Amino acid sequence: MPTPYAYFKGAIVPLSEAKIGVMTHAFNYGTAVFEGIRGNWNEEAGASYLFRVREHMDRIAQSAKILGLEMRDTPERLCELAAELVERSGYTEDIYLRPMVYLSGEVLGVRLHNVESDTLIFLSPFPAYLPETARVHTSTWRRVDDTGIPPRAKVTGIYVNSALAKTEAQANGFDEAIMLNANGHVSEGSGENVFMIRNGRIIMPTPADNVLEGITARSVVEIAQKELGIEAVEREIDRTELYIADEVFLTGTAAHLTPVVEVDRRKVGDGKIGPVTQKLSALFYDAIKGKNERYSHWCTPVRIPVAR
Repeated sequence: MPTPYAYFKGAIVPLSEAKIGVMTHAFNYGTAVFEGIRGNWNEEAGASYLFRVREHMDRIAQSAKILGLEMRDTPERLCELAAELVERSGYTEDIYLRPMVYLSGEVLGVRLHNVESDTLIFLSPFPAYLPETARVHTSTWRRVDDTGIPPRAKVTGIYVNSALAKTEAQANGFDEAIMLNANGHVSEGSGENVFMIRNGRIIMPTPADNVLEGITARSVVEIAQKELGIEAVEREIDRTELYIADEVFLTGTAAHLTPVVEVDRRKVGDGKIGPVTQKLSALFYDAIKGKNERYSHWCTPVRIPVAR
């Protein structure tokens, strides 16, 4: 049986021993940054393929810098720790790793300075986050602006914004929310980047639209350009453009690449997965499971012993 481990307070310990106190600053004030990293199980290889783990560790370092948090370990060391945790935990299914840099001091007071920080990593089994095709709606909740909480940093506290949108979407019978920015332009989903295809081009919001600069999003764009010769454009997108798009899809660590077949109860195209999205999806899933040598540098294989 798999035995989950965590990296906590500078040591690898059983996950059951990785506990924080109720006075921990990050728990009380959301003063932490994090990443989500997929480990995609490849049965034939007997390995879990960590997807773009170095890019994720570099991004958590950038998030920590934006908030002024001190990191215990370098991105290189965090990559090593992630692989060791996956091997020792022994899961033979898709998993999700959560590295976090957080204010670990047990003190009260709203601030980012003069509080001890630490780094942790834990992992868990993680099946598909969204259905094979998603129905989405435009949220009444606006995406937080860069002058409020910087959205290019994955700050734990900012995800209350996402949680409000996600819960509203599901309460209204949808799978996911599309959030607009303060100017009324499409920003992102509650935890995904948003893409549309119009007139043979892939179009996405710009980082200035308060979008997290997605690692999965960047990977999908690269595949589209290299494998399908499709031009990718960053520009503002209006809500109603999604209604008349040829295709719409979401990308993210949790969501992978998820086709959107309905926006605000309007079918996208003919209401089925579009041809470009279908091709991109097949290419992407091969890449993340280590089945395409052209993208093998994106994947860190971690062999899981058969007998534990």
